[in-house]
Amino acid sequence: MNDERENRVQADRELCGLINGLAKQIEAHVRARAATLGLTVSQGVALRELTGPMTLRELAERMSCEPSNATFVADRLEEQGYLERHPHPGNRRAKQLVLTPSGTELRERLLGLLSEGSPLAPLSSQEQDALHHLLARAVVH
Repeated sequence: MNDERENRVQADRELCGLINGLAKQIEAHVRARAATLGLTVSQGVALRELTGPMTLRELAERMSCEPSNATFVADRLEEQGYLERHPHPGNRRAKQLVLTPSGTELRERLLGLLSEGSPLAPLSSQEQDALHHLLARAVVH
């Protein structure tokens, strides 16, 4: 029984190492691609995640960061003319982040760059779908 537990612990450790390694590769990839557009990695992640109008809280959740960090990033993107804050249609106390036309153009350029040489590119569509499914199951539980 002890050997079985040790094997499980080692397998878990190796799996955590692989996931951490992949996360580092993805972050380095985003960092390099964002830098070619004059963006920080956080700005690149924010642009990638801004799939439509959303609140700062929603953006922070998608970026896996604190709302104060998302606010800082949104402020910089707003200063650069890439996004605007609009009144939220369903909550008068909230604002929605909306990409400007130049922000939408920049996002499209970034997405194109991110698709080139992605750390996930060696995986087929089916393998990426399977990885997504497995990771989603592990995160939920």
